[in-house]
Amino acid sequence: MAEKLIIFDTTLRDGEQSPGASMTKDEKLRIARQLEKLRVDVIEAGFAASSNGDFEAVKAIAATIRDSTVCSLSRANDRDIARAAEALSGAKSSRIHTFIATSALHMEKKLRMTPEQVHEQARLAVRFARKFTDNVEFSPEDGSRSDIDFLCRVIEDVIKEGATTINFADTVGYAVPEMFGQLVRTLRERIPNSDKAVWSVHCHNDLGMAVANSLAGVTIGGARQIECTINGLGERAGNTSLEEVVMALKTRRDFFGLDVGIDTAQIVPTSKLVSGITGFAVQPNKAVVGANAFAHASGIHQDGVLKQRDTYEIMRAEDVGWSANKIVLGKLSGRNAFKQRVQELGIPVDSETELNAAFARFKDLADRKSDIFDEDIQALFSDESVTPESEHFKLVSLAQSSETGERPHAEVTLSIAGRESRKAASGNGPVDATLKAIEAQVDSGSELLLYSVNAITTGTESQGEVTVRLSRAGRIVNGVGADPDIIVASAKAYINALNKLQSNLERVNPQSGV
Repeated sequence: MAEKLIIFDTTLRDGEQSPGASMTKDEKLRIARQLEKLRVDVIEAGFAASSNGDFEAVKAIAATIRDSTVCSLSRANDRDIARAAEALSGAKSSRIHTFIATSALHMEKKLRMTPEQVHEQARLAVRFARKFTDNVEFSPEDGSRSDIDFLCRVIEDVIKEGATTINFADTVGYAVPEMFGQLVRTLRERIPNSDKAVWSVHCHNDLGMAVANSLAGVTIGGARQIECTINGLGERAGNTSLEEVVMALKTRRDFFGLDVGIDTAQIVPTSKLVSGITGFAVQPNKAVVGANAFAHASGIHQDGVLKQRDTYEIMRAEDVGWSANKIVLGKLSGRNAFKQRVQELGIPVDSETELNAAFARFKDLADRKSDIFDEDIQALFSDESVTPESEHFKLVSLAQSSETGERPHAEVTLSIAGRESRKAASGNGPVDATLKAIEAQVDSGSELLLYSVNAITTGTESQGEVTVRLSRAGRIVNGVGADPDIIVASAKAYINALNKLQSNLERVNPQSGV
């Protein structure tokens, strides 16, 4: 039998470090349940010591997840480790992941510590973590830029103290595949007790080589765990993409000779859930989960695929969760048909109340749009990150006008804490006028960092999905809204973001890690 490669998902921790991707406890729990359904081996639920919000999220995930190991990150100090242990206390299977920087640059400029101090702190941190669990992971942050002799001493000693996983981190995406794989191999060969731990790789995508580096760490270096995120989400240019490494291993099993336990049919539903909650749209040409990943425009390609699918497709779309069904429901469809399609699409629904609310939105959409696609149904759940109870602002009505040669004008009626308010404004375009009319009422003091529009399906009847990113007093949030009317979608997205800024449930950006 082939060896198994451990898939360690850090979407809820490292992925959340993307500006604007910060999630509430309920959002993180929803994604964790889907990751469990995807059958990832380890879920890094967060950084418990970074905030009370993240502590509560890790605690809730630990108490809920039963088929995956739940992990919390911690710096190499007793306070962080104890906090992680407390948050993980209800887990069926738990792991503490502790780290400290080992490159000369980080030790001198960031930590202000000598190599000897870092060495000792790493050793003591693992020893302390072992008091709470026998599943301890250690990462030398910025490992790919660290002195190899120093790395060997530190890693040998943390394994002696009981570290069961050594995670080699290319924190700033500096590595190139051949050198990275060889570095992991050299460490394993030089460290006498390297066989006492599972070796892992954690790569960032600053030079676009995160997946290649991770796979080189496996094939050349002998690593047997890859740390990755859904959609490659993460700070700066992101992390290793889970869907890409998993499908590389599955599709080229003849080369890699390794098995993974992932249920690949859950890849696309998981991708859409993470994209909807975080507001980070997936680019159309993204491998595996992009809208064009299985599309063929070339006549030669189309002819080949029609004659024999594998002439131009090395994977089957349905194997990763793309649906073969397109137009599925309409305005005459009932609740049971809607519920069944939601289940077939793998959309996680936590309660009948949530399903009923989505069905009401579906019926409203069906009255305005003749053909309802799977993507439309998924979009109905994309802006559910703010619950009705926490909606301080609600869109009541919107009227706007624009004419060639005239300045666009909009009038927006909002419900603010249950009381209606109406204001009008002009702008450079209908969207600008609408958002200014909203701001005239709420005076949020926020800065608009991002405004983007994606068509959910093809054709002029398609819903538009709008993402906005707002910043205020150091907090960055995303808002998502979908509607056949792009102006209404823009208003919905902006109000969705305002409610997140208003809500006490929304967290500030977490501290960074490996």
